[in-house]
Amino acid sequence: MSGQRRQIVNPAGVALALLSAALFGASTPIAKLLLGTIDPWLLAGILYLASGIGLGAVMMLQRLRGVTRTEARLTGSDLPWLVGAVLAGGVVGPVLLMFGLASTQASTAALLLNLEGLATMVIAWTVFRENVDRRLLIGAAAILAGALLVSWRGGPAGVGPGALAIAGACLAWGVDNNLTRKLSAADPVQIAAIKGLVAGPINLVLAFWQGAAPPGAALLAGAAVVGFVGYGISLALFVLALRHLGAARTGAYFSIAPFVGAVLGVAILHDPVTLQLAAAAILMGIGVWLHITEAHEHEHLHEAMAHDHAHVHDEHHRHPHGQNDPAGEPHSHWHGHARMIHRHPHYPDLHHRHSH
Repeated sequence: MSGQRRQIVNPAGVALALLSAALFGASTPIAKLLLGTIDPWLLAGILYLASGIGLGAVMMLQRLRGVTRTEARLTGSDLPWLVGAVLAGGVVGPVLLMFGLASTQASTAALLLNLEGLATMVIAWTVFRENVDRRLLIGAAAILAGALLVSWRGGPAGVGPGALAIAGACLAWGVDNNLTRKLSAADPVQIAAIKGLVAGPINLVLAFWQGAAPPGAALLAGAAVVGFVGYGISLALFVLALRHLGAARTGAYFSIAPFVGAVLGVAILHDPVTLQLAAAAILMGIGVWLHITEAHEHEHLHEAMAHDHAHVHDEHHRHPHGQNDPAGEPHSHWHGHARMIHRHPHYPDLHHRHSH
């Protein structure tokens, strides 16, 4: 059983989540540098708007080049989930993060961002009823313990307001991640682009209303690059990972993001390497390891269903094609799944959201 525990059930989903985490984690210390000269609220708006514009340009370029569309489009029924995700993750989350970063060391803030994975997991388990076992709960407890340790100032000061703001951002992103899970069958680039194009201008308007001054061209360009890579591309990869792994497990893999940010914070900003920071990193590392080495296998039922998403013809896709259905794989079209019972290792992806 110990060997089975270390089996990676969905390597593609894991790779997508880890790459998404690395890109976002790297953006944290760079955003900290920019906060010295750019208003926090204004920076949040620039980051998201740049991600939306960049991803929109990618979609337009694909269309001009005649690239075959393999992803499903968003529909009207997706709108409530999309609005909630944009408000929580595109407005509330980044604003709280920027204000938190303004009074918190980059390496400490980066480790605190592990709370996003924890918030995502708790909401997925308690609200959306994703599967949870003792191993995942112990891992979540280790992550929380590390986050509390790294944020504690000691004495009457306790946890500082910057740490609380970052924790609030993580809660908002936890809500966002679970709402986005409802959209993960659709085009991830389209989802991420819409989030950026809506959340960015809202934050910019609020920042200028509060009297923020526009940055110079060089700073603006730097922030735009960080936004496109660390928020836009990272978010698109995260949505794809949600499709493969579900919200709780994607949140667990995404928890490596703070470690990337903490390392860069020490290397670039010369943040001190303290015993407190090292102990918190060890606790969080144990928690992440417990999550990513999980194995989940049992006999389960697939109820009959029909939906639209990008797919190849694998064990779960054995449907016939009509004349108007696209050729080649992967492709996207409306298709049905017959009722089926079988057993294999799996995560709560698009086809494994059954009860336990």
